[in-house]
Amino acid sequence: MKTEFELIVDKQYQGKFVALRSLSDTTVVASGDDPSEVSSLAATKGVQEPVIFFVPEDDVSYIYKLSKVEV
Repeated sequence: MKTEFELIVDKQYQGKFVALRSLSDTTVVASGDDPSEVSSLAATKGVQEPVIFFVPEDDVSYIYKLSKVEV
């Protein structure tokens, strides 16, 4: 069973945070240098809970899920 897959293959996103609609719809909705900004950009495009991760310059990936904290 294959457990790996590539989310991003476009080199323009290397070194950036990227927001996808979901893991099943890997459409890039926003990208940038700051994950909070990327989340806000995705929200302006109607994606309230994007999958956000950093695309490194090599073969390592980090996945983040931002959640809103109520005070």
